[in-house]
This record gives sequence, C-alpha cells and structure tokens, in this order.
Amino acid sequence: MRYLHTMVRVADLDASLDFYVNKLGMVQVRRSDHEQGRFSLVYLAAPDDSGRARDEKSPELELTYNWDPEAYAGGRNFGHMAFEVKDVYAACQKLMEGGVTINRPPRDGWMAFVRSPDGISIELLQAGARLAPSEPWASMPNTGAW
Repeated sequence: MRYLHTMVRVADLDASLDFYVNKLGMVQVRRSDHEQGRFSLVYLAAPDDSGRARDEKSPELELTYNWDPEAYAGGRNFGHMAFEVKDVYAACQKLMEGGVTINRPPRDGWMAFVRSPDGISIELLQAGARLAPSEPWASMPNTGAW
C-alpha cells in the first residue's frame, strides 16, 4: 500500500490556488477540467515532493472544484493536513504577509496551524529541531479554531 493523495472540495478555485500555491508554496503538478461532469481537478505537491508527484502521482493534494455552486460544511471534521517546513517562523511570516490568519502561532518553535479559504486546517511542523522561542510568535495568542 502507498499513500496517493488527499482530496478537498473547494468553493473558489482561484482563492484556493492563491492560498496553496502563492501563500503556502505548493506546486501545481497537473490539472484536468471535465466539461461534461462540470468539475476541475487540480493536483498539488509540496516543492520537495513535486518530482515524485509528477512521476508517481503521489503524494499529492487534490483540489476538486465543482463548477456549479455547492455549500461545503466542515473543514474541522476533516482533521488536518500537515506539512514540514524548513523554518516555521518564516513560513508563518510569509502567510501573514499574504493575509492568512495564524490560528495557532508557533510559540514553541515547532508547530503552527492556519486554515485554507475553505476552512481546512493546515498544520505546519518545523523540520529538525525546534527553533528557539522568538517574538512575535512566543506571546501571540491563538485566533479562532484550528
């Protein structure tokens, strides 16, 4: 058995691509638009996994966009996706500069949580050893649910 992908339904494909690609830093691996079924599938990968995703079609994040509007509830009941980052402070700073709320700041130099435009909880974990506590993160409160 091998892990292939996680699929999330998105309400606004442009906003989701802006979040996952421009702000979080993922790479679009492939896309297919299905006119008869009225949906699009966009497969993304973490930069360090993009070659493997192109060759093996895993590990990936599949964004499913249905062209006809639907209401999607949940997000939190999905659980979360986790990404290892080289510098959790730098990753959170980039996200904040892009207008993303840091729901659980990396006070411990190890872990942070943010949410996608569709409410999907995203965990960011520091690669390697924890970073030393640093401001503004060390004293930043939680915001909303994560």
